[in-house]
Amino acid sequence: MSDLSSPSVQSQLKAAGIDTNSKQYQTVIKSMMTAGRGGGYFTIQGIKNRMQYYDADGDHINQAFGVSGLTVTDKNVGSKNRIVSISEDIKDEMFELTKKEFLQENGAANGETTKRSDIYRKMYPQIAKKDRLAAGHTLSQYEKQYLQAFKDAVKAADPTWKEGKPIPAGVLDNITRESVEATLTQSNGNLVKRGVNMTI
Repeated sequence: MSDLSSPSVQSQLKAAGIDTNSKQYQTVIKSMMTAGRGGGYFTIQGIKNRMQYYDADGDHINQAFGVSGLTVTDKNVGSKNRIVSISEDIKDEMFELTKKEFLQENGAANGETTKRSDIYRKMYPQIAKKDRLAAGHTLSQYEKQYLQAFKDAVKAADPTWKEGKPIPAGVLDNITRESVEATLTQSNGNLVKRGVNMTI
């Protein structure tokens, strides 16, 4: 394709349904130029295909989760590691799943079978775009604390227990999400047990 700014090319782009004033278009063209491909390498269909990966603000849409706001940039990296509000339903789901998988795997992490991504996928559309990275960080902090509470409970019941060994029956019955969260406080953008100082 020849010069993108030429009237004939602009007409072709508009005929293909491409808004050349949109941030989607501008972001795609900028990224393609940056990649070292001159305008001669562009095709209208190629541009259109790439535009599907950006939202109306020109922000990249994460294909795994179907929303934008999850790409770490120079602008948002500083606000990523902070605690934001997450719905009770999402925290409930993460607590129950963490408990279920902890028992299934005898406390050993199994990245091949875990369903944790499903909860993140459900959560992200509920969160404002500017807070999505922080929400992911926040949910992972809760998940980490739930998991630690389960490990502590098993260790209390059986000090010799190690990940992968059978878990004593009923040892987690009295642990609730609320009981775990009641022990937590914020420190340097993380969730930690009260009385524990954490530095980064």
